[in-house]
This record gives sequence, structure tokens and C-alpha cells, in this order.
Amino acid sequence: MITGALLLLMASTMSAQTKLRADNIDEVLKAMTIEEKAKLMVGGANNFFGAGAVVGGEADLVAGAAGTTPRIERLGIPATVLTDGPAGVRIDPTREGTTQTYYATAFPIGSCLASTWNTELVSKVGEAIGNETKEYRCDVILGPGMNLHRNPLCGRNFEYYSEDPLVTGKIAAAYIKGVQSQGAGVSAKHFAVNSQETDRTAVDERVSQRAARELYLRGFEIAVRESNPWTIMASYNKVNGEFSMGNHDLLTKILREDWGYKGIVMTDWIGIRNGLPTINEVHAGNDLMEPGQPAQVQEIIEGVKSGKLSMEDVDRNVRRMLEYIVKTPSFNNYPYTNKPDFEAHAAITRQSAAEGIVLLKNNGALPWKDGKIKTVALFGENSYDFLSGGTGSGCVHPPYVVDMLTGLKNAGINSSATLTDIYRKYIDYAKVKFQAERHPAKWFQTEMMGQQKYPEIGISPIAIDKEVAGADAAIITIGRQAGEGIDRDIATEFNLVPEEQALIKDVCNAFHQAGKPVVVIINSGSVIETASWSGYPDAILCAWQPGMEGGNSVADLLTGKVNPSGKLTMTWPLAATDHPSTKSYPGTMDFYTYEVTRGYTGQVAGYDYTNHDEVPSDLV
Repeated sequence: MITGALLLLMASTMSAQTKLRADNIDEVLKAMTIEEKAKLMVGGANNFFGAGAVVGGEADLVAGAAGTTPRIERLGIPATVLTDGPAGVRIDPTREGTTQTYYATAFPIGSCLASTWNTELVSKVGEAIGNETKEYRCDVILGPGMNLHRNPLCGRNFEYYSEDPLVTGKIAAAYIKGVQSQGAGVSAKHFAVNSQETDRTAVDERVSQRAARELYLRGFEIAVRESNPWTIMASYNKVNGEFSMGNHDLLTKILREDWGYKGIVMTDWIGIRNGLPTINEVHAGNDLMEPGQPAQVQEIIEGVKSGKLSMEDVDRNVRRMLEYIVKTPSFNNYPYTNKPDFEAHAAITRQSAAEGIVLLKNNGALPWKDGKIKTVALFGENSYDFLSGGTGSGCVHPPYVVDMLTGLKNAGINSSATLTDIYRKYIDYAKVKFQAERHPAKWFQTEMMGQQKYPEIGISPIAIDKEVAGADAAIITIGRQAGEGIDRDIATEFNLVPEEQALIKDVCNAFHQAGKPVVVIINSGSVIETASWSGYPDAILCAWQPGMEGGNSVADLLTGKVNPSGKLTMTWPLAATDHPSTKSYPGTMDFYTYEVTRGYTGQVAGYDYTNHDEVPSDLV
């Protein structure tokens, strides 16, 4: 008879000889204890998000990285590192005990990249991001963001590509192929139907089967079939009453059985959540729980012992984890340098941003050629504090950001010294005031979570008139910032505020009286209202948030060095309320309940009146 002691001895002997290789995953799986299997499915992360103690002690492998998978040394299983994205590697740019910096290239945001309609170029951006991921000792970048632009008020539209699932899928597939061609991985997110930030961890997104398949899942399907992402991230929200992270139909039947997905699925960063046991997530097809807590490891172990969780589910998920690990730079001992090629990557971001910029209006004022425009009056605080990207987990800490002032200077065009002095001093003041007044509970309101947008200031008509004589043209930059954790409001973020309206009217009136052109630059990751003011300027360029070379990219278009070729990938409504979804956006309950509580008396029968699409029931 084989005793328990002998079994332990045999397992110990086997494990002493078993180290993970790409060709012995079955052997390693057999050598693992239930404790090691459970541990491998529970990640580790910084305590930044209030996750509590981490599993495995690998959280500080790369300062500022989002999370890790645990090391199991006796089996030769290394820790792997997951870093935020998708517009570039987001890690801490400075670290205690060293003067070395760890800045990363800020590439154009998703809505800018998608507007290139150039999958070859997007793939090159992905290659550069994949290279920086490896050079900074990371294995996976948490992107691309693939949720649809369902409503223009979504705080994270800047990370996403389009309201169109075909554009979303094709651009995402190109990005994924680029990153993974470098031997680093991606985590396509947020799967699925994650279209708002308000109450994102609890909102129940009600959607018909037809709308889900044809719209909200279609982009993911294209990306899975065409680019085979290493990982996919399950979203926080519920879909039709069930959390995505524990939705077996979504994560197994659709993703794996229907589409043939072979990679791993990880949760979004929430740890233990109310109403959803970890064992349910494992059964549904979540292979990696992030950010990871010791209690989740214990729950998996106890679930197997009690019979509530099958060993087959555990082994299936662990096998996929091992298949992921053997592909990573960490497993393959990539000799990372912590020194990416900023010069080469700056050229890529400058080109990709320029191709994504959209010329919304031009009455013949552009391009500026033959040196006719020598000096420009530069208005708007974001002309001097150009927004390279959004806030939250999608932000990047670049070594520099080229603003409009610098971009024009690099193109040989001078700017008004008086306006520069006014705006520079105002921005210095606004930064100090912002930090003094920011809400302590809102972690995204810091420069570490992305550039902040400061309120626009008014410039008197008298001061504007004084600029006309010394300038050949005027530029007004209208900036908008948005990001993780909060959605945009209509009055101050979709619409222009009174100071901006007045600035456009007064500058256009003054310069047009002198026969001089005015150009408006939109420095926003998302759609804004243009109908009320677009008749004033001579030209309008939507520059999005174009990465750290943004000012140079815009100057390339203004001067005719690059032909504007960007194409919109989402609707620009006359008003935010023109979107049908705005009447219930953002929602914290299903549409029907929401409208009933507000006194809605319209016809409901025959339609799927929900927090999503109103689809005739006979077509569902």
C-alpha cells in the first residue's frame, strides 16, 4: 500500500527534477500541489488600489506596474509583470534610491490611432509598444481598449477606437499583432459591454442577443480570430444580470467554444467582490484573478476540497496559465535594458498622430506654405499645456510633451511673447491651486494619473485686439480631459464653457477684420460640441490627444508637411442629447426601471427598453 508519506516523497522527488519548459507543461501540471495551482491563478499587485496584501511578494518587480502573476520557484515558474496601457507603458517614471528615470513613449490614444484607418501603421505602433514593454521588464500591456463609443460622455472613449465594431476589431487586431510580434503580450479589454465609468463595478448592462453579437462582441470576435491575443480582461460590470467575471456563457461558450480562443482570461482589478465567489469565476473561465488576495487562494483550495469547484476546472485554467507563461519575456530571460529607443519611437508617434488628425473644416486657410505665416497669436491654455493622453490607467508618463508653442517654434513659426507670458503664469498658478483643492478620495486627480485640464481663462477683447497687428494668424486650442473612474458632463466637458465661446468669437472677429485667418485645434480624446461655434474659425483640426510629439504633429499639418488624412470613427452629434442613449446615461439600473422611477409613461411592450439598445423583440 502506498502511504500518504510515500506520496509526498514521490511528489517531492518528481518536483525536484521538474522545471517548466515549453514542452513539459503536462509534467509540471502533475507535479503541482493544489496550493501551487491555486496560487498561480491569483495575481499580485501594488496596494495602490486598496487591494490589500498581495500573493507571492512580486508586486514591486517593476515599480508602478499594475500587477503580476506569482513565482513558483521549485517548478521554475517565474513571475510575470502586467503593465497598464494601451497608449504606452505606464510605470513609475522615478524611483527611490536611484536617479535613473523610467519614462515611456506616449503614443496617440485609441481614438486617434483608429482615425488613421491604417492598420499597417497601427501595427508599427504596436511593435514599438511591445518593445518598450519588454525593455521595462514587463510581459503584458493591458490593452487595447476595445469597448464601443456607445455615448460621447463615456470617460474612457479616448482609450477605445470607434462606435463601429468592424473598425474596432480591425484596428485592435493590427495593434495586437504588432505588440505580440515583439514577444510581449496584450490584454484586450474590457470584455464585455463596458460602456460607462459611473458605477462601472456594479452596473447591469442589459442588452439583447442581437445587439450583443452584432455590436458589443463583434470587435472582440474579429480580434480573437485574426490576432489571437495572449490575454483578455473580463469587465467589472454585469451583463444581463450576471457579472462578466463569472459569466460562463460569455467567457467559455462564446469566447472559447464559439470563437476558438486559446489564451488566458484575467479579471479586471477588483479582487474579492460581493456576490461573486472566486470559485464561480474559476468555473466561468477566469484563469487569473487580479489584483490578487490570499483569501482567494484559500477559497480555491477549499472549493476543491469541498467539491464546490472541480479539479478539472482548476487544471484547465492552470494549464492555460502555464501555456501563457512559457511565451513571456520573463520566462525566456529577455535581457531588458530599462532604456527604450525614444528617438525611434518618437518618430513613430509623430507620424501616427499626424495621420490620425482630422481636418474638420478648411475654407482655404490651410496649409500655411511659402513662409506667409511667420508669427501666430496662440490662445487657449492647452496651447501651452498640450494634452498627450487621458487620465487613469490609460495615462503614460513620457519624458516630454511637445505643446503647440514648441511645435510651431520647431516649424520656424514665432508666437506672441505677451500671450506666452500670460498663459505660462496662469498654468503655474492653476497647477498649485488644483493640487490644493483636489478631492483626497479621487485618486485619478493627480499628475501621476495623467495630465490635468485646467479651467480656461478669459482674454479681454482689448488684449486680443493688441495681438492682431503683430501676428499673421491666430490659433485657439480647445482642450478636454477625461479618464478612468468618471464620465463626462454635458455642460462643461461636451459643450464649450462661456470663456471658450467668448474666446472663439472675439479672436475670430478681431483677426477677420484684419483679413487674417483663425484656426481652432481640438485637443480632446472624445467628441465635443461644434455646431454652435464652427462657423467662426477658418479651419478646425481635431488633433485628439496625439501623444508626446503632438505639437510637432499638428505643426506638420498646419505647414503642409503632412497632408491631413484622418477620418472620423464616431458620430459627432449636434448635441449630446441627439444620442438616444443619453436619456439614460450613465445608468446604474436597467433602462425600464430607470424610466419608471422618473415617471416614464411611454410604450414598453414589444421593445427591449433597456440600459442599452431598443431592439424590436421580434428581431432578438
